[in-house]
Amino acid sequence: MIIIPFAFPSLPNIKAAFTTRLGGVSQEPCAEANLSWEVGDEDARVLANRRILQRRLGFDHWFETRQVHGVEMVIDPGPGTGAGPGAGTGTETGTDDISLGPTLEADGSATSRAGLALIVKTADCQPILLAHRDGGHVAALHCGWRGNRQDFPQKGVAAFCQAYGLRPEDILAVRGPSLGPSASEFVNFDLEWGDAFRDYFNPATKTVDLWRLTRDQLLTAGLRPDHIFGLDLCTANLPETFFSYRRDKITGRQVGLIWIA
Repeated sequence: MIIIPFAFPSLPNIKAAFTTRLGGVSQEPCAEANLSWEVGDEDARVLANRRILQRRLGFDHWFETRQVHGVEMVIDPGPGTGAGPGAGTGTETGTDDISLGPTLEADGSATSRAGLALIVKTADCQPILLAHRDGGHVAALHCGWRGNRQDFPQKGVAAFCQAYGLRPEDILAVRGPSLGPSASEFVNFDLEWGDAFRDYFNPATKTVDLWRLTRDQLLTAGLRPDHIFGLDLCTANLPETFFSYRRDKITGRQVGLIWIA
């Protein structure tokens, strides 16, 4: 499985990574490394891909939500929290949360528990991973364009800081592969966005620069400019590397994930 690691400066115990579509066992249209139960892929293939990822990266537990393009956060989930109907059925290696689907509806999560990987599933939306400079607190946000429109980067940072008594200027963030400026077309901009976001809209191409918008929203949330990072890899324009819902409609999901080692 081809994985893109990210290292936060001076935080060696915080691990972060973004997967690609390469190197798993799923077949078309979810080939190869689909990690979502919710796109029509065979359960056995999804589980195999998840186990490959866990073995490669070495985290203990997996936490995901049912993403609904909202602004809700789950704070301090325990391993297996929100697991779906498969809970307790076990596998050949025992019952574990990597084999269970999500039931809690939210688009962000935060933890201070070591070994618990927070998972964001994407196929164009932005995975935004947050880490506090003390190395003891992390969060993960799923931010589609609806999340940007609802100011989820600001609200997610605020919820993270409030939960643990943190200061936003001490938070570091990285935005992973997602829909790039040249591919983010919105032909109904006035209806879907409105004047508050017009500075990010190019009327000639009818595209919105979601990457710049997210950076500005993180700055508004109180992050320092030198604490905001981005992987400028467009999911729609790199079909051999990433899943893209906008490009393919029926497709798999890659993930962004962060955990405390």
